[in-house]
Parts: sequence; C-alpha cells; structure tokens
Amino acid sequence: MVGVIVHEWIERTGGAERVIDAFTRIIPGSDIVCLWNDAPGRYADSLVHESILARTILRKSKALALPAMPVSWRYRRGYDYEWALVSSHLFAHHVRFRGNDELEKFVYVHTPARYIWDPGLDSRGNSTLVRAVAPLFRSIDRKSAGRVENFAANSRFVADRISRFWNAEASVIYPPVAVESIQSVSDWSEKLGLEDCQIASSLPSEFILGASRLVAYKRLDAVIRAGELSGLPVVIAGSGPDIERIRSVAENAKVPVFLLGGVSDELLYFLYSVCVVYAFLGVEDFGIMPVEAMAAGARVVANRVGGVGESVVDGETGALCNPDDPESLRDAIHRAAKCNRSASRALALQFDESRFANHIKDWVGHDRIGRHADMISLGSGKG
Repeated sequence: MVGVIVHEWIERTGGAERVIDAFTRIIPGSDIVCLWNDAPGRYADSLVHESILARTILRKSKALALPAMPVSWRYRRGYDYEWALVSSHLFAHHVRFRGNDELEKFVYVHTPARYIWDPGLDSRGNSTLVRAVAPLFRSIDRKSAGRVENFAANSRFVADRISRFWNAEASVIYPPVAVESIQSVSDWSEKLGLEDCQIASSLPSEFILGASRLVAYKRLDAVIRAGELSGLPVVIAGSGPDIERIRSVAENAKVPVFLLGGVSDELLYFLYSVCVVYAFLGVEDFGIMPVEAMAAGARVVANRVGGVGESVVDGETGALCNPDDPESLRDAIHRAAKCNRSASRALALQFDESRFANHIKDWVGHDRIGRHADMISLGSGKG
C-alpha cells in the first residue's frame, strides 16, 4: 500500500513546510505531489512531482494562479498510489489521479482556503479576481471536500471552520514544533555568531518582541502599539511585503522600534528567551511561533480569537486579549509579564514533533504506514 504526500506548493520556509518535513519522516521515501516547488533539494530523499502550473508564469502569483488550481489538482498523472497524506490550506484536498478513483485521502487541514471562505482574515482574498471567482469556487471546494472521509485540523478553531464551511467533521492534531530541540540548549546566547552577538548587544535590556513574516494580517503594527501602551521598546524580527508600512509605523512610534529583518534561528530563540513578552496579535489558525517562543521560555501575549488560544494559557504562560482594545492589550502585557517562564517551557512540550508523529500514525494507521515502508524498501509500488 504505497502512499503519497500531497502539498499545495513548497516554499523555503513556513509552518506548512514543517508539517511536510514531518510527513517525510513519518513515511520516508514517499513521492511528493505539489503545484510547484520553490525549494529544490529540500526533500532529497523524495521524488517531487510538480503540476503544469510550474512551467507557467502563474507560479509567481498565487492569486492569479487560483482559478487554474482546482483543474490542476483534478487531473494529475495516474500513479499506483493507494492512499494520500494531504497537507491542504487551499485546494490540495481536491487531488485526484487519473485512472485511480479508489485513492483514500487523509487530509491535514491548515485552514479551508482563506482567500475564498474568509477574506476578512487575509486581505489577499479581496483582489478583484479572487472576489469574482470566490462564489463558484466555494461550491467546488465544498463538493470536493465531500469526497474526503478523513480530515484532521491543526486546531479546534480550524475544525470549527471545516464544520461550518464544508459541513464535515475533523479530528484535531496540533502541528509539530521543535520543542525538544529548542530546549536542548540552556542558553541560546552561547550559540550566537559574531554578527548575531553584535545585534543582540545593540538591543535594550527590556523589550516586547514581535516576530513573524511581515504581512498585514500578522498585525505587527499592533505589536508596536503594545510597546507604546506599556512604554517598552519593540523589537521586530522578520521580513515580507508589509515592511514599508511597518517601517512607517515604527518611525512614528512613541517608543524605540528596532527592525531586524530576517534573523537566524539562534538569534530568534535568544530573543524569545529574554524578551519581556512575545506579542503575536493576528488571528492565526494555530500559530507555531508562539509555541516556539514558549519552548524558549517566553511569556506570550496573543489574540484571544483564533488557534493561539489553544496553546497559550491565559494567566499561566501569557495572556489573551483583544488587540484593538487598548485597555485589553495593556492589561495583557502586564499580566503576561508576571507569568513564570518555566510554565511556558513545560506547556510547550505538549506540542513537540514526536507527539505530532504519533498522532499522525494513529490517524492514518500503523499498518498502512508499515506496509508502505515495506513496499518502498522493496522498490515497488511507484509509477
């Protein structure tokens, strides 16, 4: 029973890619089917099959490629796969292989497509093109979801959206976080290179940390507002298309704001471990970075709406708030700063990679995964 891993597209970084990393460890040697691969060599032990979209300019714009994606997933070349482990945040769960109508799909859902189902959470869904096709695609998406019997969601928040949008039930399996790896280092300052040491020494002794990709829905502007409300400097780590807007907000802020751009993992873990609080204020489906932060000992201030409220325990490992309410945000910073860092480290262990792997194996079936491994070792079963 040979399985295949299916993923929307492969990027160099991202929470969804960490899930695929874990999938390849759970079912090593599996083929990976995707729309396109922007990180060649990332999965050296797997054969990555791209779609026809990979050979067009559409791969450069997800919004422009959106109308072509369902068709691309529906008519993939026929391989002798018997089951698929699917990572879906757009249309990957639509996947069908020609001549293979018996394919059993286990779909791990990061979210039903925000673009078409809930554009209020992601401004990219407000483009003219996406708005025009969204009603038709919602119908197609719901119909395709109806062909899937095995859904797992990355949070209760997402499971609820699956129920509302697709009228389907999903178990909850939280994403993998490298908690034990982060906690294997007792003092991340000792792991910093010369350049990172210089950056760290240039920062104030107390600060609020914001770290994520710089896109509007991540709400880094609210992190700067949190600094103003608390009178603390703000450190922002990350890069992305929202950088100019964030830079403008930072230049006009009432407290010092340090924009670091992209940083190494070592520096990020160090920043987690020493910040007064780590503020993560967007509405997230789950939120891997807050768990990373807790693993390093950070107290987390997070939006009470979304999946982060399932990992951050209010009053114990941080505080939840409404980031648009100044009083709520100010109070959350104050309460989170009083929390014990050891509580954060202890709670984070519930989300370690090893637990994710065990849950996926239980969900897909140990026998199915075992038979897949046997066939891969024999070099058979692939088309």
